[in-house]
Amino acid sequence: MAFTYLPSTTNIGRVRLLIPDRIAADAFFDDDEITAMLTLESSDVRCAAAMALETMASSEAYVQKVMRVLDLSTNGAATSAALLARAAKLREQAALASAGAGFDIAEWVVNDFSFRELIDNEGMRDA
Repeated sequence: MAFTYLPSTTNIGRVRLLIPDRIAADAFFDDDEITAMLTLESSDVRCAAAMALETMASSEAYVQKVMRVLDLSTNGAATSAALLARAAKLREQAALASAGAGFDIAEWVVNDFSFRELIDNEGMRDA
C-alpha cells in the first residue's frame, strides 16, 4: 500500500491534508485510491477530499453503528455525520472557488448617456 504525504507538492498530499489521513501506519486510503478520487472529481482537491470524507463516513456508519458494551460505547452515526458535514463544507468551498473562475461585466461611464444607461441597467437588475 503506497502512502505519500507531501501537501506542498502533490495533490495526493493536499487531499490527505484536508482529511484525517496523515499517518502512514493508520492510513485509511492508499495513493491509488486518492488518485482515483482526484480523477473522478476532475483533479479538484477539495472535491476529492469531500469524496474521501464521504467514503469514510459511510464506512464508519456501516462498521461501527451505535453500540454499547459494558463501559465502552461507539457511535458511528455521529462520526459519520461529522465527516459528512466537513465534506459538505469542502464541496461548498470548491463551488465558490469555481464560481469565481468565470467572468463578470463591468460597465464604464464615459458620458451622460452612458451614466443614464448605467442607472437604468442597475434598476432592471435590482427589480
